[in-house]
Amino acid sequence: MTALISREELAAAITAGRVTVVDALPEAYWAQQHLPGALNLVQDDVDRVAPALLPDRDATVVTYCSNAACPNSHAVAARLEALGYTDVRRYREGIQDWVEAGLPVESAPLAAH
Repeated sequence: MTALISREELAAAITAGRVTVVDALPEAYWAQQHLPGALNLVQDDVDRVAPALLPDRDATVVTYCSNAACPNSHAVAARLEALGYTDVRRYREGIQDWVEAGLPVESAPLAAH
């Protein structure tokens, strides 16, 4: 089972540059708003994209999605662990909690497909 990380722990890790944050929501939601520096990775793309996007399997990776009811972060975290990633954590409360706490978010244009 994937370990959980609190908002406070995650904010400190982002500030210190000690974590890779993965937004498990579809790209349109990621583009609208995401945690600072978060990469976008959805469940269907993990096997294909993770080796290039997350080359260090021992790095700390934190997945999140919209809120505690959203299953995406758990699905992506579980798949990363199955692929051999050794330090995967989940921010269960998600971006809703982050925004409600008044913490900063970023946005990005959608990639052209």
